[in-house]
Amino acid sequence: MKRLSAVFFVILLSSGVWACTNFIVGKGASTTGSPMTTYAADSYSLYGFLRYQPAAEHAEGEMRKIYDWDTGEYLGEIPEVKHTYSVIGNVNEHQLTIGETTWGGREELHDTTGIIDYGSLIYMALERCKTAREALSFMTDIVQEWGYYSEGESFTIADPDEVWVMEMIGKGGKEKGAVWVAVRVPDDCITAHANQARITELPLKGAKQVRKQVICSTEMRGGKQKSIKKTIVTMGNVINGVEWQWSADVIDFARKAGIFSAEDAQFSFADVYAPLDIVAAYACEGRVWSFLRQYDESIDYYLPYVMGDNYEHLPLFVRPNRQLSAADLRRAMRDQYEDTPLDITKGEAAGIWHSKLRYGGLTFMLDSVQYCYPRPTATQQTGWSFVSEMHKDLPYSIFWFAVDDAATSVYVPFFSSNKHVPYCLQRGNGDLLTYSNTSAFWAFNTVANFAYSKYERMLPDIQERQQAWENRFEEEVQVFAEKGVSAQQLDNYSSEQADAVVQDWHQLFAFLMVKYLDGVEKKQDEKGEFLRTPTGESQSPNRFKPSEDYLRRIAPNVAH
Repeated sequence: MKRLSAVFFVILLSSGVWACTNFIVGKGASTTGSPMTTYAADSYSLYGFLRYQPAAEHAEGEMRKIYDWDTGEYLGEIPEVKHTYSVIGNVNEHQLTIGETTWGGREELHDTTGIIDYGSLIYMALERCKTAREALSFMTDIVQEWGYYSEGESFTIADPDEVWVMEMIGKGGKEKGAVWVAVRVPDDCITAHANQARITELPLKGAKQVRKQVICSTEMRGGKQKSIKKTIVTMGNVINGVEWQWSADVIDFARKAGIFSAEDAQFSFADVYAPLDIVAAYACEGRVWSFLRQYDESIDYYLPYVMGDNYEHLPLFVRPNRQLSAADLRRAMRDQYEDTPLDITKGEAAGIWHSKLRYGGLTFMLDSVQYCYPRPTATQQTGWSFVSEMHKDLPYSIFWFAVDDAATSVYVPFFSSNKHVPYCLQRGNGDLLTYSNTSAFWAFNTVANFAYSKYERMLPDIQERQQAWENRFEEEVQVFAEKGVSAQQLDNYSSEQADAVVQDWHQLFAFLMVKYLDGVEKKQDEKGEFLRTPTGESQSPNRFKPSEDYLRRIAPNVAH
């Protein structure tokens, strides 16, 4: 077995860009009979709010300015289309949902001359496309004309009937455009990606060329605006019922770039364009492993790969041992590697109360050795996350949305038909440098950051309230689906519930402050009320003793 390189790239773990997670469920593997997807947008510099873009009509000749989603840098402009669809979060009015994770890949292939960054690519597709297949075509076509600015990305592209995973990387300015591969997730399967390319070998035997003309841009000729068309050539194949697409030059370009020289049959997209290292396995693929193993016991076999001890890739797809629900995916988004060797709440670094918070980030240097902590799906630097339930038999998707750490937050149901964002989730209601007591992001961060100090003690209190809210939401959303309600009623419901949860989280913080004041714990009765003495004072609190192991570690430095 080949052991992975022990080289660590600190930027991979400290950058806010390379830190997202997508879980994917095919329609046959879903309890709803329709696909479901998730996305966590994780960054220490990302403020959590809910994006909304209304549908719009655009004048002939109108241009769209492109700004890099991460830095805000102006990249250029491209022609706008006549009509764009409404988008809330990462789902549009036609239930098209798109997520991503960044894996970077070979640095020399980052094309700074391109115009289209990954964020703009996502939101333009959501504004312009109705289906996953249409979005895949749009996303791969537009970068050929305007250039792809970002680093290597995996995209999840889903609609009520199908899900595609597409992986893309630029050409380093050597040529305009990008190389990419895409696969339709089998209906009865689940998969995931988390900051590492997942697609390896391609079904080259029997693959066919697909040639199409697409409108790439417009220009003024003779006082009139004319469309400019370009012929795009892609490759495709269907093997064992699984549909594949890829850019026609994905192998040839690798040869020209000097990064692949073997026979075509040995080509692996992930290995060529995103060579694996110990961090990609441990901090990225570990999240995929932890998700898949919940639904296929054989995935435990790949733990040595996650730990960097061999080079045997995780399977791209898994047929789960049962169908998954939206509640299953919300639980998956809260995964902290519990009951595995990677459990982030265990070990010396977790401290006396088993906190997952790691001061200074996930890596540290000691005696010229770079060390790395596990990186769970549920992480403190999450800006926002979602679980998207698309529905063939409903006129809307259910878009479960949360801000901050999913482990201590609440997923509130929004809907793809919504046309309003409550003030608590609006852009501009506070930011990372401005506290706002009406902001959902700050309400959840207040509770979470207090809880990290006594995580083992406080987390059950948070989870109890969290589950009470989400259980009620599940029941109410089911009633809406059965009885049918108007789009306006759904819109009002989302806003009312988001506001109510924020208010409840302020009350939860007050409760936790009282209960755990000064490192002790107030006693409660069966109803959860604090116990008082006959004169109305607080009863003597519980003083929880640290573990014997912890006491033995500190004993040498304590007077005796």
